[in-house]
Amino acid sequence: QVQLVESGGGSVQSGGSLRLSCAASGYTYGSYCMGWFRQAPGKEREGVAAIDSDGVTSYADSVKGRFTISQDNAKNTLYLQMNSLKPEDTAMYYCAAGIPRAYYSGGDYFPVLYHADFGYWGQGTQVTVSS
Repeated sequence: QVQLVESGGGSVQSGGSLRLSCAASGYTYGSYCMGWFRQAPGKEREGVAAIDSDGVTSYADSVKGRFTISQDNAKNTLYLQMNSLKPEDTAMYYCAAGIPRAYYSGGDYFPVLYHADFGYWGQGTQVTVSS
C-alpha cells in the first residue's frame, strides 16, 4: 500500500519561497514516477512537476525557472522548491506516484504531467501567495 504525506505549505507574499516535502512509503524505489500537482478552487487539477527513477524531470511551462523538483532516495522523500512565488500559484498542492506516459525530446524521455496516469495521491498541503 503506497502512502504519501505532504508538508511544508503555508502563506507567503509574492516573490517569496517555500519548500514542500512528500514522505513516501509502501513502494520500491524505481517502481513509480513521482510528481506534484495543484488545484485551485474552481479549477481543474494541474500538473506542476515530475521526476522519474533516472532523475529526469518535467515542468509545467508556468513554473519553469521558478520551481525545482528533487528526491532524497535515502529518506524516501520528494521535494518541491518553489521560488519567486506568484498569487496565481495559490492552490492545494498534492504529491502523487504513478507510471505516466513519456515523450521524447533531445535524446531522452520525459514524464508526461497527466493526473490520470498517477494512481496514488497524498491529501495535500495548502500554499497561499498574497500580493
